[in-house]
Amino acid sequence: MERAVRIVIFSVIFLASQINCQEAILHVSNGNTEREYCLVHNHSWTPLSQTLDAAVQYPLVNLTSTVLCNSSGVSPDLLRDKAVVVMRGDCDFSQKAMVAQGLGAKALLIASNISLITPSANDSEYPKVHISLALMRYRDFLEAQQVFGEGLQVKLYAPPYSKIDPSIAVMLLISIVTVALGGFWSGACERERLNSSFAGGGGDENKADSGELFLYSPLKVVFFVALMCGMLVLMYFFYSVLVYIIIAIFCLASASALFSCLDAVMDLIGCGTVSFSVRNWTFSVRSLILAAVCITIAVIWGVYRNEDRWIWILQDLLGIAFCLNFMKTISLSNFKICVILLSLLLVYDVFFVFITPFFTKNGVSIMVQVALGPDASGEKTQGNMVEVPAEPQTPSEKLPVVMRVPRFSAWAQNLCGMQFSILGYGDIIVPGLLVAYCSRFDVWINSRRKIYFLSCCIAYLLGMIVTFAVMLLSGMGQPALLYLVPFTLITSAVVAGCRGEMRQFWAGTTYEVLDSSRKPLLPERRTDSCVEGETC
Repeated sequence: MERAVRIVIFSVIFLASQINCQEAILHVSNGNTEREYCLVHNHSWTPLSQTLDAAVQYPLVNLTSTVLCNSSGVSPDLLRDKAVVVMRGDCDFSQKAMVAQGLGAKALLIASNISLITPSANDSEYPKVHISLALMRYRDFLEAQQVFGEGLQVKLYAPPYSKIDPSIAVMLLISIVTVALGGFWSGACERERLNSSFAGGGGDENKADSGELFLYSPLKVVFFVALMCGMLVLMYFFYSVLVYIIIAIFCLASASALFSCLDAVMDLIGCGTVSFSVRNWTFSVRSLILAAVCITIAVIWGVYRNEDRWIWILQDLLGIAFCLNFMKTISLSNFKICVILLSLLLVYDVFFVFITPFFTKNGVSIMVQVALGPDASGEKTQGNMVEVPAEPQTPSEKLPVVMRVPRFSAWAQNLCGMQFSILGYGDIIVPGLLVAYCSRFDVWINSRRKIYFLSCCIAYLLGMIVTFAVMLLSGMGQPALLYLVPFTLITSAVVAGCRGEMRQFWAGTTYEVLDSSRKPLLPERRTDSCVEGETC
């Protein structure tokens, strides 16, 4: 019984999340060949069928030589019980619809040479129209004529899609796996460094050779956040120039990060390497092969970065590698630094998402404008209105700072242009730095159960679920750090408080004050109280 109730509740939620999209499909056929094209319609007019089988098929009459603002020169016998296509312009959509309806037409297609926008009218005019109305690209109609000739048979339908798109689950999986792997990798590197220190007594040399950067000063954290703010503002005002510099830097950094990740995997599985020397230079065959593969992937992404259909796979691959390497390379020395950094970045994220629209000319936040590009209309939501270009346009350059996964349930919309679910790298890296610190702290206290690391990962997962839930309920993008930072910081603090280790967790360790022995701060399950023979 309980299981049945759960299924019913889930079904109700799923059906309630089904919404009527503004993009629709024009199915054209002549009995042997069929093809589909993008339509833009308004559900406030006569609703379209939700499936192809339920849609009624009509012969299509070509009246693109007129705009059909009046019925002069058009015989009712020509349009009766048929669909008609006319040109856009000279009068309102509602006037064209009333004329077509008066002539007996069952559907009206308005061909446009400019961007397709959701057709609208006064509220009093919607009830007067009883025929289907939609906009289509004029070039699509010309193509259909070339393919099918004059005997066009058309169906109009608008399949609903769910707000709970499977791409959200994919994005959630990418984020939690990346954060968990990055934290685990950071902890493994710390354990290896400690073991090397115990074996060789060279703690400072190991630190220098690791290539890691440690943030241990609040002033450096403030400077780092201020630098990010300055870069974001510069990108907003000089986007057209700086975007190419950022793309070039990303290609180099992501190729290097991918090499580091693959090299670590090779070491983990025990893959050996063969070296050879040329004029006192020693080369590793494995490193050369990995470098060639990573550079090739980065170059392919750089060349085809605007190809939406498949390039998102490479961008996500390079992005995951970039985030993993960043979390492994940048280390926060204590929880105090974590609190300062994450709190400042939370304010930064909220300000540039929610506050800056009040100051920008187009009312779009600086964060969204920079992340999606100035012309990324296909990935912006503007209430119930959509806009589809009528002609192919040169793709606008976008910053490689987001994970992108196509919305799998929006196949009708994909005829009009690919739509993506996106997640910024910062929403992975920033909480990931705290997860990495928790993982290293588990190493310092010899925690076999990795209590800090696991609890912070679970908190991150819950924060992401809340982020997506709020996004779906509100119908607008959310600054993920608004939810991720409180979840992860509070959870980590509660765990440290419950274990009696808050003092050590807050102070952490700085490589400037530790001696070469690098002994663990505390044995597992020990409190911060003094023991005999020690000084607190």
